[in-house]
Amino acid sequence: MSFSARFMLIAMASLWMILPAGAQEVEAEADRPEQAVDAAEAAASADGPGQAQSVPVTTQAPSLAQAYQKEFAFLQGQKRDLERRIAEFADASESDRERMRSGIRTLERRVVELTALGDRLDEQVFESERSVEAARDNVNLLANTFLQAEASIEGWEAPPLEGDAQPRADDIASMFAAAQQTLAGRANVRREEGEFFLTDGTRVAGEIIHIGRIASFGISDRGAGALAPAGEGELKLWNETSGEAARSLAAGRLVSPLPLFIYETLGSEVERKGAKGLFETISSGGVIGWIIFFLGLLAVVLVALRSVFLWRAGTSTGRILDDLSAHVRRGDRDAALSVLKKRQGATARVVATAIRNLDRDREHLEDIVSESILHESSHLNRFGSFIMVIAAVAPLLGLLGTVTGMISTFDVITEFGTGDPKLLSGGISIALVTTELGLIVAIPTLLFGNLLSSWAERIKDDMEKAALRVSNQYAQARAATEQGGD
Repeated sequence: MSFSARFMLIAMASLWMILPAGAQEVEAEADRPEQAVDAAEAAASADGPGQAQSVPVTTQAPSLAQAYQKEFAFLQGQKRDLERRIAEFADASESDRERMRSGIRTLERRVVELTALGDRLDEQVFESERSVEAARDNVNLLANTFLQAEASIEGWEAPPLEGDAQPRADDIASMFAAAQQTLAGRANVRREEGEFFLTDGTRVAGEIIHIGRIASFGISDRGAGALAPAGEGELKLWNETSGEAARSLAAGRLVSPLPLFIYETLGSEVERKGAKGLFETISSGGVIGWIIFFLGLLAVVLVALRSVFLWRAGTSTGRILDDLSAHVRRGDRDAALSVLKKRQGATARVVATAIRNLDRDREHLEDIVSESILHESSHLNRFGSFIMVIAAVAPLLGLLGTVTGMISTFDVITEFGTGDPKLLSGGISIALVTTELGLIVAIPTLLFGNLLSSWAERIKDDMEKAALRVSNQYAQARAATEQGGD
């Protein structure tokens, strides 16, 4: 509610509160003039006729009630005018509100239409860019095709294409026509006199039969057979087993099957590659490959030495017991110790310790035997830990070589790109060969290391059994002697 409306309501309430008192005062004031008039007429009659006296007439000011009535009437008129204006303003506001809502709905529909139109335009722009990129790729492909055709087709020059210039249909037709003419000229068998190299490097003169531009045969008095590129347009004899086929072709006879050496160009030499040797394979793995190789050799030596130690310690156990049994049953410990002095090995030392302590109680004797076996364990476990370390380190070194080789490969790719595979072969060779060498060393080393550890444990068990057997035999012999004495 506005300030003027609030003021009008307050004024109206005030008027209604003071209106009764104002009305009483108005009635009192209305009675007073009548009383004054009656008093004046009485005075005039008392003086008699003919004596006129002048009576002063005074103008009375409007009373407070009249002023309030006038103000109340004015305020009522103002109220009616304000109510009328408020109603007109509400109607106008509602009309403006509906008009604005209609405009907002219209604008929202327009925004949706424009958004859909923008999306369609974006899709059209994207499709146009893709079409442009595809067209540019096709142009580049045609340009590369022209360059390759110019290098392959003798006497034909590719049209100059700069920037986004597109080849003409006549240029493409000319390229295909030159290619067909070249293929027609090269798709025949021709014979000519020429020179080629034998397998020992000797240059000889003879007849060369060219089968298109993919294979050749050479025939001379000193050798014949299929020819291979020797570099710089030269040919060399690939093998002498195809000599009979070459001579048959020279005589005009058909050969089936025909031993061909198919080549792509005569510009680069084709070398005969055999199987890689051990050291060549290791060299291709770099420094890490040689480290793994020497670790493998060390593992072989350690496995062999430990096998010898364990074999010596294990094979003497049975013979020692056979030699000692008779002396122990007789209770002759000195004779048994003299036999053991002639023996060398862990089993002989453990059994000798047991024989020296046969007079002790059983529990004490077992503790002494266990202590002796623990003392001999260092000899039986010799090189065992180092062998297992080699088995664990070898594949890690192979992984290190793999990472090193891949880093080298990526460095080459960063500097020279991927155009020449030969540049990438060095890093890839290190990556693969080191992994192979690491596994070759680790797998058998781990296998033999575990087998030798199990063998050592069995020998320890045999030594313990031998010591217990000696003590049991001595105890039985002692008990038998005591019974015989009784």
